[in-house]
Amino acid sequence: MKLTNKVIVVTGGGSGIGRAMCQRFAKDHPAAIIVSDRDAAGARQTVDSIGAVASAMTTDVTDEAQIKSLVAEVTKKHGRIDLFCSNAGIAVGQDENAPDTDWMRSWNLHVMAHVYAARAVLPQMLERGEGYLLNTASAAGLLSHINSAPYAVTKHGSVAFAEWLSIAHGAKGIRVSCLCPQGVITPLLVGGKDHRSGFLVEGALQPEEVAECVVQGIDKEEFLILPHPEVLGYMQGKTANYDRWLGGMRKARARAQQK
Repeated sequence: MKLTNKVIVVTGGGSGIGRAMCQRFAKDHPAAIIVSDRDAAGARQTVDSIGAVASAMTTDVTDEAQIKSLVAEVTKKHGRIDLFCSNAGIAVGQDENAPDTDWMRSWNLHVMAHVYAARAVLPQMLERGEGYLLNTASAAGLLSHINSAPYAVTKHGSVAFAEWLSIAHGAKGIRVSCLCPQGVITPLLVGGKDHRSGFLVEGALQPEEVAECVVQGIDKEEFLILPHPEVLGYMQGKTANYDRWLGGMRKARARAQQK
């Protein structure tokens, strides 16, 4: 899909990958970019960096009523939504003993937010016989995460739901992409300005690099968008010999815990 003259919504657009996507999309002259985020100031900063084509809306994507309101307001103003990027995410919790609040927060943001977005925007797309959904997941959703059970489990859910959407609606003109990066230099990974820690920092990409991969993936209408191409090899190794792969992940976890 070409982005020219398209109406685009990006949740989590106030920082990180979301902001970079909005800024990159703007270069292809869309009709409108709606920057949605819980952080109103962050969303406004993104809009200010883009210009008149963009507007900001404050939305908590874990609240279905707010997602419905977002979709309704954008549709009322612009007549349609061509591309909905369900992008917001968090990194909380550690092992299986993470508090239930961390488990549920991850579930609501990494799975149910995608469900709410699909429920809200799919009817108009199906009626037109066209539309595009981009769900941000993670390489952790294809592989795992050696340090966070809630993140690994819920990102697997993100990938699974994107797969299901493509299976169920791909023949009806709905295109679905699932963005699965490894480390990206955002506050989610580095923990704050100029801080560098964690096993994913080595080889991490800048958000702008990820955004460029997103545009290329959407242009080709690829389901899996892999800014780190080595992830495909890791997936192939996982499916070729699951026990060997699990052994390798145990070793990686042990090395990370020693640092």
